[in-house]
Amino acid sequence: MFKTWKSFGILAVLVLVFVLAACGASDEGEDTTGDEGNEEEATDDTAAVGEGKEIELVYVNWDTEIASTHVVGKVLEDLGYDVKRTSIENAAMWEAVANGEADGMVAAWLPATHEAQYEEFGDQVVELGPNLEGAKIGLVVPSYMDVDSIADLTDEVDQTITGIEAGAGVVASAESALEDYDNLSDWSIQTSSSGAMTTQLGEAIDNEENIIVTGWSPHWKFSEYDLKYLEDPEGSFGDAETIETMVREGLEEDMPNAYKVLDQFEWTQEDSNSVMVDLVVNGVDAEEAAATWVEDNQEKVAEWTEGVE
Repeated sequence: MFKTWKSFGILAVLVLVFVLAACGASDEGEDTTGDEGNEEEATDDTAAVGEGKEIELVYVNWDTEIASTHVVGKVLEDLGYDVKRTSIENAAMWEAVANGEADGMVAAWLPATHEAQYEEFGDQVVELGPNLEGAKIGLVVPSYMDVDSIADLTDEVDQTITGIEAGAGVVASAESALEDYDNLSDWSIQTSSSGAMTTQLGEAIDNEENIIVTGWSPHWKFSEYDLKYLEDPEGSFGDAETIETMVREGLEEDMPNAYKVLDQFEWTQEDSNSVMVDLVVNGVDAEEAAATWVEDNQEKVAEWTEGVE
């Protein structure tokens, strides 16, 4: 009888050990499942920031604006937004944001280049401030040209300035220069497009020929060629400019996280030039160039997305 109870006791102990082990494993499993659930929930929350909402950014088809719009667009895409990028004419860009057809732009050159558009639409958009400082417009020449000031021009390049699109702010300033400088009274401006202008500039430099173009910075041509601005003692081209961000009224209420990113978007001429060189010189697709820059500059991207929930 004693042996029987002894055997039963040993069996009971063994059963108890197995039960406790099973409970421990079950508890561990519950804890692990809970952790995985939390991670899944966090991942879902992160992915759901933009919730697939469409946001449209408009831009004028300049290399600077192609670069900036695609970079900030990529950041918004990574946050879950469906980003539409639309290239349109300058005045139409401002009007689209002003009337709410587009959500925003990072392409407003102020105070001079887009002065006319700002006067017409400035009170109908929400100004988020500069996204790039130290922008500039003026007459640009290869550094090997023996002239340093607009006031010193005589009969170079058949008295012709190579411009970009008619109606562009830098062209309007160049037209003002023809009136402001007595030595330019017989000069003219040959308008074309920004692409055609840079093509002619590159061909002239390859052949070591003189050329005068309507120029602006940031622009990849300053990374690719040795160029200089002609001094502007009459101030026809104004002082240094900023490139600013404008959004439609109501965007902050409709898409607060996208608004926050656009509000915090700010970079340097070096940043912009690096993307433009990839685009124009290296022939990289705009979306690919933007994705590469975003991947390589996560610290700066973190500043733009700070506070996004």
